[in-house]
Amino acid sequence: MADATHLVEPILEMHDRIRSSVLDACARQATEELAAVVAEDVGDTIYRVDRVAESMLVDALRAVAREEPLCLLAEGLAVSPLVLPEGAREADCRWRVIVDPIDGTRGLMYQKRSAWILTGVAPNRGRDTRLRDIVFAAQTEIPTLKQHLADQLWVVRGGRVEARRLDALTGAITPLTLRPSRADTIAHGFATIVRLFPGVRDVLSAIDDEVARESLGPPRPGKAACFEDQYACSGGQLYELMAGHDRFVADLRPLVQSVHAARGLPHGICAHPYDLCTALIAEELGVEITSADGTPFDAPFDLEADVAWIGYANARLRSHLEPILQSALRRHGLRAGGNSLDA
Repeated sequence: MADATHLVEPILEMHDRIRSSVLDACARQATEELAAVVAEDVGDTIYRVDRVAESMLVDALRAVAREEPLCLLAEGLAVSPLVLPEGAREADCRWRVIVDPIDGTRGLMYQKRSAWILTGVAPNRGRDTRLRDIVFAAQTEIPTLKQHLADQLWVVRGGRVEARRLDALTGAITPLTLRPSRADTIAHGFATIVRLFPGVRDVLSAIDDEVARESLGPPRPGKAACFEDQYACSGGQLYELMAGHDRFVADLRPLVQSVHAARGLPHGICAHPYDLCTALIAEELGVEITSADGTPFDAPFDLEADVAWIGYANARLRSHLEPILQSALRRHGLRAGGNSLDA
């Protein structure tokens, strides 16, 4: 396995610089300015706040690439992959780096919830590189302005997950221990079928209700058996599983694209590989991450593929919930064949 330990500090430093720049922009600019649409990328809409992070990203990795060339893939870049340093050949690169400079832009630009900087590093295998090849992953919280604590976590494959918390008021950095839930039920816990945007939320809601009912039994009058959290940020969803806040998250949006088409709706927005490039951290903590059909999670190392994924806080919970979820998918005629554009 390629040793990426020497990339840890430069990339964490890059994350710190991006976080500081984005927080400064949030403090100086009005919400309407940050929320202005500046481009329509292949995978998503690019807002003005995204440009703040993107401008820092290339400069930071250019310094890392002086030691050994790398290929950079990131949402919002005009050229992808971008080979650094300029003049180097893609074939000469040792590393392939995928980055989401701000995952959770929508929540952050309206100051509703934290966003995250996500980075995954894999040995360069050209277009055959996969997310499963990632050997180092890091994610850094960009908090809202009224929040003074921000977390950062990373891991080198096979090693111990490292995490720390920054106190923006004092500058103190303290170690952080993340513990996924050990519960074997979703009762009185957070369990979510992702349905963030209009289109076919009725189908996803029906699956959600069926999973809850079959897992927990009939609802009791005036009682909530479990809860959900529609956090519009894949990195944030992974963090909630890692921190023990959520027990189950399933993002099945690629599976319902056929329903979009049948209703005469355009292709809906889905998660992409850069949104899930830090899944390695969750897996090293014991979170069970799978593709939609229950096979080990994987996806192309690119910016375009639609990615479905399911996260269970632990193996016991997965053994209970997975058959229930797969049965619900079959009843609704949804093909759980991994990630839709990867099939």
